[in-house]
Amino acid sequence: MNGWKGTILRVNLKTGTISKEPLNRQWANDFVGARGLGTKYYVEECSPSIDALSAENKLIFMTGPLTGTLATSAGRYEVVAKAPLTGTIGAANSGGKFGPEIKYAGYDGIIFEDVSETPVYLYIYDDVAELRDATELWGLNIHKTTDRLEEQLGEQFAVAAIGPAGERGSLFACINNDRNRAAGRGGMGAVMGGKKLKAVAIRGTGSVNVARPQEFRRDAKKARDMLLAHPVAGGGLAAYGTEVLVNIINESGALPLNNWRDGSYMETADRFSGETLADTFLVKNRACFGCTIACGRVTRVSEGPYASFGEGPEYEAGWSFGASSGVDNLAAICKANFLCNEYGLDPITMGATIACAMELAELGAIPEEDIGFKLRFGDADAIVTLTELTGKVEGFGEKLALGSYRLGELYGHPELSMSVKKQEMPAYDGRAIQGMGLEYATSNRGGCHVRGYLTSPEILGIPLKTDPLVTKGKGALCKLFQDLTALIDSSGMCLFITFGIGLPEVAEQYRAVVGSDESDEEILLKGERIWNLEKQYNVAAGVEKDTLPPRLLREELPSGPAKGKVCELDDLLEEYYAERGWDEQGEPTKDKLTALSL
Repeated sequence: MNGWKGTILRVNLKTGTISKEPLNRQWANDFVGARGLGTKYYVEECSPSIDALSAENKLIFMTGPLTGTLATSAGRYEVVAKAPLTGTIGAANSGGKFGPEIKYAGYDGIIFEDVSETPVYLYIYDDVAELRDATELWGLNIHKTTDRLEEQLGEQFAVAAIGPAGERGSLFACINNDRNRAAGRGGMGAVMGGKKLKAVAIRGTGSVNVARPQEFRRDAKKARDMLLAHPVAGGGLAAYGTEVLVNIINESGALPLNNWRDGSYMETADRFSGETLADTFLVKNRACFGCTIACGRVTRVSEGPYASFGEGPEYEAGWSFGASSGVDNLAAICKANFLCNEYGLDPITMGATIACAMELAELGAIPEEDIGFKLRFGDADAIVTLTELTGKVEGFGEKLALGSYRLGELYGHPELSMSVKKQEMPAYDGRAIQGMGLEYATSNRGGCHVRGYLTSPEILGIPLKTDPLVTKGKGALCKLFQDLTALIDSSGMCLFITFGIGLPEVAEQYRAVVGSDESDEEILLKGERIWNLEKQYNVAAGVEKDTLPPRLLREELPSGPAKGKVCELDDLLEEYYAERGWDEQGEPTKDKLTALSL
């Protein structure tokens, strides 16, 4: 099979049985792979009404048809399950080398069922797949778990693991592969921990067949050359990582401060920017499999209370521990991010939940004795201390491990959670970037920037510049970006390729790999089908309607280019629903589902 290995590995953790079954080729064609195909398998096998932390919730690792090929940045895989944090269909994307190893071992995906009685890890070496005892690994952080497995099995093995946060049920626990690459949002690590599955260690010696090799090499080289020539993909991201956005977004008046409460411009933001990171703690760049951009940052804080060595922070982590918490100490931000990688925590939700706690504490809603010290915005020590407590799920960290919505609810102010569908929004203010406000509200996995990154046209001018304060036309633009992102996530390529190439180059590589003769429009339609499938599941699961925190709808920005603006969500949603062909309640119509063969 071209682009595919043709086999799904099914692992029943309760009985210990492992079986192989043929890939559903029709689903692979209709839903592309990774995010889309994983979701299709999931919704066919799991009821929308199940509890995300129950034995009935399945955990699916799925690759795309381009994963492990020479396509542009094609090292991605997706983890799919019902998300503990949100109750939505959860799909978390990750890079590194782990995804390609699944393909090289001979599998397109792995489906985990039920719960093991004792801690286990899955060992895979080509045709050999077996569950092994992980008692000695249980309780170790992700880095130590990976070190231990590499010592036992060899460094050629790729490891995906959870840390103490996942073992102890933090609702925003990650699954980290290759130590610092994370399937990061929604709580996939908590699902894995609930199943007593500590890790997956995999090595493959195979390859991926391509339908039209000569055509594929030409198309892949063309796309890579375009990326290298682009000032963002081949310039800013390579030089400064995603933290290059700090100054750009701050100057645009869209950097959320102090739990999105104060102002729209941070005077000291440059202290944690990508440029400053490069001048201070950067050791080297790090790329995922097959990547020409190498946006990953290996950093070292050599001395002091925040000494650390690892990867990051990325822009969103830098913001959540930085501007969102009123902190401009880059060493502390690096340390907090490092702890997230060790314990297995989503740094966006972690930092945003700390920011929520800071506001609650300043209002007097959280008694000081609950936290153990006086908590205020700007406290660099606090972001480190509270991240460690949350990673261990100890003390006040037990409450923080619930995420900001449940924390706010616990202390009587859920409106202070800057989240959508209970997942925290990342680092772009939807009052200053109206399209991003729409993307947050409509994202199928809760507050999320990478399901339809409208910052690209609204701020960066990619592929064309649009006015970030204008609402007209954003519904159509949001739909287009969301459908394209669903396609790219499902292909096995990285979303960052869209900083330099678009649908034509993605479709060319897809056609050459799988042997398709479909048009660009027919391939993009698969992305729309995936988006509607996810929405269909969320509706059946009773997920809350598309909206934003009251702060973004009612509190005007006090300064900057967007002074006096709120997010004009009603206007944005009206156009968006019309473009999607959904009803006024934001649900797919029978005609739309029929048209998409759903």
